[in-house]
Amino acid sequence: WVYLSLHSTYGILWLLKDRLFPDKRWEEEISWYFGIGTFFLVSLYWVAPLILISSRVEPPPPLIAAAITINILGVFLHYGSDTQKYYTLKYQSGLVTEGFFARCRNTNYLGEVLIYSAFAMLTMHWLPFVILGAFIAGIFIPNMLRKDRSLSRYSEFEAYQANSGLLFPKLYSTNQAVEESV
Repeated sequence: WVYLSLHSTYGILWLLKDRLFPDKRWEEEISWYFGIGTFFLVSLYWVAPLILISSRVEPPPPLIAAAITINILGVFLHYGSDTQKYYTLKYQSGLVTEGFFARCRNTNYLGEVLIYSAFAMLTMHWLPFVILGAFIAGIFIPNMLRKDRSLSRYSEFEAYQANSGLLFPKLYSTNQAVEESV
């Protein structure tokens, strides 16, 4: 029931997000082949609940509590950063370097990693972690690097990049001048 509640809430919030602050990339036309391929790729996310249901293993309460905490933190980072980015860019173009993005350039992806890590934790099985790792390596990181290449057109990107982490927040600046410029 915990998994059902967490994943259902995530899905409902995704639908609300799509109506309130949509991602332009999800509005692009794609080919049938790409759509079918994406459907099968995304269906890998359903391996975790399948394992949870079929294994009849019940996660212990401390693990459930940790998974709920990680999931909520992930939802906050994912949707909070997407909201900030959407409304900031709606009113001014350029780099978004404050708030959720002050120390991490891809807070939304970090949120998604936390969300799906929580789902994987509840299964107490290695396969959902492998699938998540494959998504991170094959989709998330290439998208983050593509975004960095795109943002490098801004003159202040080099300073921002030095002061922020790609996926995890950079807690300390290595250069005081860089910190003051961001």
